[in-house]
Amino acid sequence: MTSGRWCLAAVPLAVAAPGVAYAAPPRPASAAVDTAAPDPRDFDLRRGSDRGPAVRELGRRLHRSSVGGLLASSGQRRFGHGCAGPAAVPARSLVYCFDRHDTDTHDWVPQGVTSVSDAVAGERWTGGSRPMLVSWHNGGRIRLTVVDPDRRSYRHVLLVEPKFEGGTATYSDIGIHAGGIAWYGNRLYVADTRHGIREFDLRQIYDLARSRGGVAGHSERVGLQGGKYYAHGFRFLMPQTGSWRFARGRTGGKCRGTGPLRMSWVAVDRTASRHVLIAGEYCRPGGPQGRLVTWPLSALSRSSGTVRPDWGATLPGYRIQGGVRANGHWWFTQNRGEQRGLLLVTRHRGSGWDRVQRRTISHGPEDLSCYRGQHRVWTVAEHPRRRALWGFRADACG
Repeated sequence: MTSGRWCLAAVPLAVAAPGVAYAAPPRPASAAVDTAAPDPRDFDLRRGSDRGPAVRELGRRLHRSSVGGLLASSGQRRFGHGCAGPAAVPARSLVYCFDRHDTDTHDWVPQGVTSVSDAVAGERWTGGSRPMLVSWHNGGRIRLTVVDPDRRSYRHVLLVEPKFEGGTATYSDIGIHAGGIAWYGNRLYVADTRHGIREFDLRQIYDLARSRGGVAGHSERVGLQGGKYYAHGFRFLMPQTGSWRFARGRTGGKCRGTGPLRMSWVAVDRTASRHVLIAGEYCRPGGPQGRLVTWPLSALSRSSGTVRPDWGATLPGYRIQGGVRANGHWWFTQNRGEQRGLLLVTRHRGSGWDRVQRRTISHGPEDLSCYRGQHRVWTVAEHPRRRALWGFRADACG
């Protein structure tokens, strides 16, 4: 795939990368494919409103923490066990289980996955830690889970939208799906289905337990109330610092094949000639097939202006929950409801997709992230009681 040149895909059929060893199901009948070329102007991004003043004021009122401080704090949740079987995780995968409550709950549903391998070239965060991040939604709130594989523990952080009320800094819940996340440097990009991308700064994490005006105990309150800051009982919160919105406006409630992308999931490719943010659409059969796009991450680091895509295509299937590229190889997860999901593995040539190889994987596979040093691609199985954070071997991810 050539960076810096707009390219379009035609057909949806492809080939497996090495290192994937799952039993393939019977090949399904080919579905109709929307072969219309995506219009690159549909994917132009512009900076959203400035959140800086509210975030800076929160920083003066609340105790600032960090990823390292969060991982070292007391009250961590410990890894559970026994989740691989119920989630139908393939053999030879690396698996992390959430605790019993987070595995069973219907209130929160995991969606996005990213790791320190996306964030930095050396795959180590400050202090030598190797965090992984998972996003969850519950219909009206979103949270981020910071996973520490070395300590076999994790911590939840509430993601909030900062604002001023009556001249005082406060914040509110963010009611989006958070279907994909991507960590690059200090920035965390979160998919906002209708609008584009929400941006967070991992240096802007606040600890209510160590804040004079903070309340970290159980409460349904959020934001500044009665002179105290609340976060639904979460100890840590992270405010949105910015956003990128589609220049052509918000998208609708279903896939149309034209207009702004429905931001279903995101990922990072650090193996390309220049690092890119990848995004794609989840589209159902019967309508247009979803689209796929990349933007240069160097451009997204700007504080203003328009960011234009450098590549786009039509996806090689419907119901794509996540996708990632490394060294020219693509992996996609495909939802099949109550059946186990599928992994689609392929490459893209100038004329379109190669033949796609489909493999049965876990229940409810979601967003994807390549952990280069492990030669593994990670995802999360989303269903209650069939939930797991797991990574399969993929030699081309490295």
